[in-house]
Amino acid sequence: MVFSSALFLFIFLPFVIIGNLLLVPKFRNFFLLLSSLFFYAWGEGVILILMISSICLNYIFGLGIDYFLTKYNSRNTAKFILTIAVLTNVSFLIYYKYYGFILENIQWMGSFGNISIADIALPIGISFYTFQSLSYCIDVYRQEVSSQKNPLNLGLYISLFPQLIAGPIVRYHDIDQQITNRTIEKDVFVDGILQFVRGLVKKMIFANTAAIIADQTFAVAAENLPTSVAWIGIICYALQIYFDFSGYSDMALGLGKMFGFKFAINFDYPYISKSIQEFWRRWHISLSTWFRDYLYIPLGGSRGKKWTIYRNLIIVFLITGIWHGASWNFVIWGLFHGTFLIFERIGGKNILNKIPLIFQHFYAIVVVLFGWVFFRSETLDYSMGYFKSMFGLSKGTNYAPLAELDNFVLTILILGIIISTPIRYKAIKLINQFESDKFFSQNPIYFGFKKFAILMFMLLGFLICAMQIAGNSYNPFIYFRF
Repeated sequence: MVFSSALFLFIFLPFVIIGNLLLVPKFRNFFLLLSSLFFYAWGEGVILILMISSICLNYIFGLGIDYFLTKYNSRNTAKFILTIAVLTNVSFLIYYKYYGFILENIQWMGSFGNISIADIALPIGISFYTFQSLSYCIDVYRQEVSSQKNPLNLGLYISLFPQLIAGPIVRYHDIDQQITNRTIEKDVFVDGILQFVRGLVKKMIFANTAAIIADQTFAVAAENLPTSVAWIGIICYALQIYFDFSGYSDMALGLGKMFGFKFAINFDYPYISKSIQEFWRRWHISLSTWFRDYLYIPLGGSRGKKWTIYRNLIIVFLITGIWHGASWNFVIWGLFHGTFLIFERIGGKNILNKIPLIFQHFYAIVVVLFGWVFFRSETLDYSMGYFKSMFGLSKGTNYAPLAELDNFVLTILILGIIISTPIRYKAIKLINQFESDKFFSQNPIYFGFKKFAILMFMLLGFLICAMQIAGNSYNPFIYFRF
């Protein structure tokens, strides 16, 4: 069940919202837990058992770590339990996500002859809830939080449906108090609805429109792509993945507000970055900060000799690539970004700071676009062929992917490029300055009209999305496979 489906929007979500509002606070966690498990079971069936097992095991691990730290002050025993917890969580991830990839590469090396590789279904959202489980155990070990004594509350943290299938990755210490002590405020609830609708519009109108061109481009053999088509295709994919993922993140944050939770933002206009360092401070923030706090800093972070810093960066971005998928393309994508981060650390950033801003932005966006070629391509060979087409070395003549590029699609793409910048916040700032005028600040008619206009605009956006959903229009979801 995805957020951009009729089942979710018109049946599941209204039922859960109404039920949550009608229940007294002490029953809301249990109700949300059951709703989240049902949400997951709808698409995954018996694989729900894996999530329940994860909840139970991490509940026990958390209690054990906390017990030996507080009762006996035995850090070595607590560290041993944490090690078991990490290995257990990671082993689930390796088996379901990387088992086939590992065996394929062993077979490719010819070490063990022909190996029968079972077709193992990838549980939706396993990368996200595994990292959340790890953050819980590590936070307890670091004594940033106490272990959760109520298994239902821990189950709610791990399985909470708004961020279950596509993030953001919520750290336990960020919401442990909210699990047991939260309120639903009218203004925050309304803001959550508006944020959810904004995310739905991002997904249904902008991501899905860009996906039409991007998917048709990458369906063509790389050597048959003209240079212009190759560039348009990867630009459309950049828009698709941004609006798809940030749209789902906005919907998750909006849903969180409706249920009294406050999640941190996951995207901060990454395509306006002036460097790759800045890009990773703006793109998938919950993942980059997770790796920073739970991997990069424990490895030594930016302390020590330069070569150890570079080693730490390579390790982090190697694992970042692997986290996204069981493919050498994702590995190369991660190392590609790690290499540019090292380049910027060894002096590249100083060079960038000396050139005009427009060239800094150009550098960052070109590097990101090249990286998306690895990310989107099915194989490394296709990636190399796509690069050849981008640089005019393939002499392709297939312009078929542009057949859908009519005036409507072109308008949506241009609007997508514009709103992928902070123009909305700049407009809000100008409006706030405008409203500071005494005439408007004391005029209830103006503010009444403003609220009405915002409501109508959001309602229009929702209706357009609903019509697309009802019409079974093209509705891919990139992050299902992660």
